[in-house]
Amino acid sequence: MRWTRVRRRLASVGAVAVTLLTVGSLVPVATAQEDSPRVLRVALVQEIDHLNPFTASFASSAMIGRFAWEFLTLPSAEDATPTGGVAESWEASEDKLTWTFTIREGMTWSDGEPVTAEDAAFTFNKIMSDPKAAEANGSYVENFEEVTAPDERTLVIKTKQPQASMTALDVPIVPEHVWSQIEDMHDPVTDSVEVVGVGDGPFLIAEYRPNELVRMTANEDYWRGAPAYDELHFIKFENADAAVNALRNGEVDFVNRLTRAQFDSLKNEPGVETNQASGRRYRELLMNPGARNADGDEIGDGHPALRDVRVRRAIAMAIDPKVLVDKVLGGYGELPGGLVPPIYEDFHYQPSEDERYTFDPEAANALLDEAGYERGPDGIRVDSEGRRLEFRLTGRASEDYAQRASDYIVSWLKDVGIAVTKNLVSDNEVDETTSSGHYDLAFSGWGTNPDPDYILAKQTCAALPAASGSSSSNAFFCDETYDELYAKQAAELDPKKRATLVKQAQARYYEMVPSFVLGYDNVLEAYRSDRFTGFVQQPEGEGQIMEQTGYWGFYGAEPVEAAGGESSGLSTGAWLALGAGALVLVAVGGTVVVRRRSSIDDRE
Repeated sequence: MRWTRVRRRLASVGAVAVTLLTVGSLVPVATAQEDSPRVLRVALVQEIDHLNPFTASFASSAMIGRFAWEFLTLPSAEDATPTGGVAESWEASEDKLTWTFTIREGMTWSDGEPVTAEDAAFTFNKIMSDPKAAEANGSYVENFEEVTAPDERTLVIKTKQPQASMTALDVPIVPEHVWSQIEDMHDPVTDSVEVVGVGDGPFLIAEYRPNELVRMTANEDYWRGAPAYDELHFIKFENADAAVNALRNGEVDFVNRLTRAQFDSLKNEPGVETNQASGRRYRELLMNPGARNADGDEIGDGHPALRDVRVRRAIAMAIDPKVLVDKVLGGYGELPGGLVPPIYEDFHYQPSEDERYTFDPEAANALLDEAGYERGPDGIRVDSEGRRLEFRLTGRASEDYAQRASDYIVSWLKDVGIAVTKNLVSDNEVDETTSSGHYDLAFSGWGTNPDPDYILAKQTCAALPAASGSSSSNAFFCDETYDELYAKQAAELDPKKRATLVKQAQARYYEMVPSFVLGYDNVLEAYRSDRFTGFVQQPEGEGQIMEQTGYWGFYGAEPVEAAGGESSGLSTGAWLALGAGALVLVAVGGTVVVRRRSSIDDRE
């Protein structure tokens, strides 16, 4: 999908005085002036882990990266089939082992340097050669043999085996002349504007205040055309209620991840439009199966009982996903199956009635009895050494779902003799504890994509961390049968045959249950329709706006006055919410031009 925008001069911006008030209050950053920039202000509740695209894993971080750096190809807004980005066309060799990408002519970085094939080659080679640079996107290049740039407009990628996801390489291409100066990808400088501020996407990172604000400015030289407004602000709020109140008050223009009650309350709000759509994310309950690193050494401190697949299956049978969808999500969700949500129906796995973990406490109790875990005097089961089945349940304190669903989990598991202690902490603490294996049970989830390779790769033995805390997968699943199925689907270019293998891999994961999918959220969003219009949905006309597998949603937005409406007169300055503590298939064989994608995805 090609967007065109009439380029315009940025309005000059006068000096802005910022007055910080007490913690937790809303702070006006600027007042409306005729020469003020036109700003789209987006509320963030989830924290940002990194802006460094090589290490960013949170959904919010990955989303910002999609605006700042173009990919080789990206999913179209219309139907998520591949469309050109840095690459304007691509071609596979007859043996499907060599892919040649033609780099778009005339693209430039925001500092004026040209975007070349050398930049793309550097990006992929850096991920291939530096374990720290591979944290976010390493699975994309595991099958790469060699990446070269014969000239400025030609990128050649040779793979060890055919790879079905070659038009789904959701890797932000970065400028070599900036990132080649970085020696350590964990250096804090990699999150600084001096480094991440050089981009080629529709918006450029201009300011980053951790747990407060990411300010992006329109890229006037963006190859598709400049956005229709001047700045895009992501403003951190301590919780969703504060973000919704800010939307009502006109202090932000867009919110997502709404609860049922919040969404329903905004349906008839003056000047506000709501959007409900099928989502690309799944929620899961992690069950630490015995965390290990890539060398096979034990890491973390998970409860040893969870290494028994019978215990994990019993937990799955003790949980009622329908209650979680109906009561916690208010019906705005879909019942679970495999790792790929129903929105991608070709690859979605639904277990048969015989395979499904149905809510059956009696069967769960029988399975725990069979496994040798007897009830103690207080009703809590113990193992053969007398250790109680008492698990920590980790989740995000900022998240309504974790707060409410944890009560159900605690109650259900107590009924089958398992004690659960809630451990609701900050987003970053959840990430740290689960990535290092220091958990028993944990709420988690990921965003998935039209191409399933990325989410499936996270569950392979190859995704185990080189060291504690460096894994992009927190399920710590390593299974020979699963790995064989994953490898087969990755190399299968026939769409129907590949879909069968993808479902078989998910079935194996479901059988071994290192985590249990709890459901798929509907996307619930709302925006100030009296200030902005033209938000693009993916898929077009029925999908979500924010956190797409692209950048179309906000890139396509226009101020109401620019679209022929009347200005609301609301302030165009950003407002900060300062919380107490943390503010947060491809057609193959010929040239493929603009048409069918996976992402830095998207840790929950």
